[in-house]
Amino acid sequence: MTDTNRNILYFALMAVLIVGTGMTQGWNVALTLLNMGVISAILAIGVNLQWGFAGLFNIGVMGFVALGGLGAVLVSMPPTEGAWSAGGFRIVGALILGAATIVAAVIAQRRMAKGRARTLATLAILIVGFFVFRAVFDPGVEAVEAINPAGTGYLGGMNLPVLIAWPVGGLLAAGAAWVIGKTALGLRSDYLAIATLGIAEIVIAVLKNEDWLSRGVKNVIGIPRPVPYEIDLQQDPGFVDRATGLGLDPVTASTIYVKFAYLILFVIVLLIVLWLAQRALNSPWGRMMRAIRDNETAAEAMGKDVKGRHLQIFILGSAICGVAGAMMTTLDSQLTPTSYQPLRFTFLVWVMVIVGGSGNNFGAVLGGLLIWWLWVMVEPIGLGLMELITAGMPDGSALKDHLIASAAQMRLLTMGLILLLVLRFSPRGLIPEK
Repeated sequence: MTDTNRNILYFALMAVLIVGTGMTQGWNVALTLLNMGVISAILAIGVNLQWGFAGLFNIGVMGFVALGGLGAVLVSMPPTEGAWSAGGFRIVGALILGAATIVAAVIAQRRMAKGRARTLATLAILIVGFFVFRAVFDPGVEAVEAINPAGTGYLGGMNLPVLIAWPVGGLLAAGAAWVIGKTALGLRSDYLAIATLGIAEIVIAVLKNEDWLSRGVKNVIGIPRPVPYEIDLQQDPGFVDRATGLGLDPVTASTIYVKFAYLILFVIVLLIVLWLAQRALNSPWGRMMRAIRDNETAAEAMGKDVKGRHLQIFILGSAICGVAGAMMTTLDSQLTPTSYQPLRFTFLVWVMVIVGGSGNNFGAVLGGLLIWWLWVMVEPIGLGLMELITAGMPDGSALKDHLIASAAQMRLLTMGLILLLVLRFSPRGLIPEK
């Protein structure tokens, strides 16, 4: 079997899994799985750019995903009435002062001669700047968070169409990646992984604790959607007549319609990202990145700016993760900082890339779709399997209760088993790099 035919077969089997889910568990479940699978595929492409193209070991994926989600809030939510006049401008002014303090410290480090005077000057700038920053920042935060804390208590957004938030989420992630890359990309791969993980945790901590920005653990709900609301469709006589004519319940039809509309938007974004990634892979720039990945010393000897190219691809991959994060927040219609867990947004995405095929964009797409389907479906399948195994055991049996209760852990077991099988029989992934 040729590589092309084998790859087509993989995607055909993935389609069979989705269709089978729709026929056995309902099309609402199938479309929900497919929507998150497409977003996961976009995430996997972003990580594949960094690891598969350049060998950058980034395990701070969830930080960039969270910044994309924050972008959806800042762009699409309406501004909180009275928040800017109460303390919003003070907060912005304080942030500018904080940035100016850092810039002044950097200038002092660069322009003054080494010695005690430079050290003392830098410390003085940072200490004085910190206290000035807090003196301006804290009253502004208190004023903003005091405005209807149960319902708002934050600045809000710009009330723009939510689709604009997707590229903005990518820009936020790209900006953070530039800052991280300028400081961390000189580190060896294992130290880079530690640095990116730590910075991602800092981003999540900020979202959890800075209520004025994202409402913290109180969450931002009601984020506008780019598709109709189900209740509006159910109250539309024309839609109800069409659904009834197809033999569908209007409530079920409205949820399927909304999920399918989301799917169209997500697939468009996936195709654009995949097309751009393929163009990059097959370009001279892509060949240069793979040469740097395979032997940095040789590439640097040929005059390539290794650190500069690493920074480029780190920013590009992070921007794609940010776009996926904004899409995910739009799909959920809420920002929940506590949901950004490493198990979901880092480990799982890396499994997608490894299983699909590191260095191959189509492999990343296949891995994203397959691993997300397994992540969701393994638990109910495992529960059914445990019930079948324990069918002959008497009710109340301690072993039976234990096995059924353990079905929820089948996810982790399955992910580990899949990794072992793929690394044993297809170590380069299901669709390996050519």
